[in-house]
Amino acid sequence: MIVRMWEAKAEPNRLPELLTWVCDTALPEIEHSPLHLASEVFSSTDDRLVVVSKWRGSPLALPDPPLRLVTRPPHSWDFTQVDR
Repeated sequence: MIVRMWEAKAEPNRLPELLTWVCDTALPEIEHSPLHLASEVFSSTDDRLVVVSKWRGSPLALPDPPLRLVTRPPHSWDFTQVDR
């Protein structure tokens, strides 16, 4: 399993609009994939959104958000579980 963490910083006062875009536009574009297992969305008090998605194989990339909603391009990282 691969876990992708996607993080974006919203423009001031735009977090609700970015959250709506993530939930209504971005996630539906990837959730149809048969490799997609689950996604969770988190927000922070400093206007950041994080999407954690789990995949059976190579993750699909979230689309780029509208530039007016973010302070910079989003970042993403892929992780695999560590046996301990």
